[in-house]
Amino acid sequence: MSRYERWNALLELLAHQGRLTVEEAAETLDVSTATIRRDFDELAQQQMLMRTRGGAVAQSVSYDLPLRYKTARHAGEKQRIAEAAAELVPSGGVVGLNGGTTTSEVARTLAARADPGARLTVVTNALNIAAELTVRQNVKLVVTGGVARPQSYELIGPLSSGVLEQVTLDIAFLGVDGIDAEAGAFAHHEGEASVNNLLIGRAARVVAVADASKIGRRAFAKICGIDRIHTLITDAGLSDAAAGAFGDRGVQVLRV
Repeated sequence: MSRYERWNALLELLAHQGRLTVEEAAETLDVSTATIRRDFDELAQQQMLMRTRGGAVAQSVSYDLPLRYKTARHAGEKQRIAEAAAELVPSGGVVGLNGGTTTSEVARTLAARADPGARLTVVTNALNIAAELTVRQNVKLVVTGGVARPQSYELIGPLSSGVLEQVTLDIAFLGVDGIDAEAGAFAHHEGEASVNNLLIGRAARVVAVADASKIGRRAFAKICGIDRIHTLITDAGLSDAAAGAFGDRGVQVLRV
């Protein structure tokens, strides 16, 4: 288990239990108490938990997020996708993130890896991502305007364009409800699709992040054509044939 996987596991345990001792965490994750103490100290520095004598308690607003952001399907695949995504971001880069469980995992991984000496900038229309990143001192957070959708916590509508038209992104990570090598990327809601299209339009590089269950699927509203996407990061469940179909359309495919 990597350090970032361990941190996510610790935060999940705190989300459910509210309080953890060093010994409990070490036994659950099968690591040394010294490792857990270091993890607690580093997470406390990032204001993701509060250290107590012999343990830690939950502190961040992120623990009040809807259950679907804590217990996402294909959680292991999403974590690996997030780690691969974070590797693409330069130190001090400017990153765009739309809403979704996979992009939420990308946000957590980016924040954990961000270089304190070169502040990462994140632009997002997702309120849950904003709630998690606003306490991270090594992240400059920019949130679009808009009307909040309770189903996804994404801000949508014409108010979003005012911010997006004034920023430039090094890379945009695009979460999707479906992505097809022929038809492009899709969302369930037309308002989300419209804002997502604006977001990726400001980026030098567009990276779709989606587990294999989303590949070959279409949804109600089209975000963009496949020609707008430079890279697809997915899991090892994607078949060679499906990966080849994206490659034929000029999309770099990373299976993790």
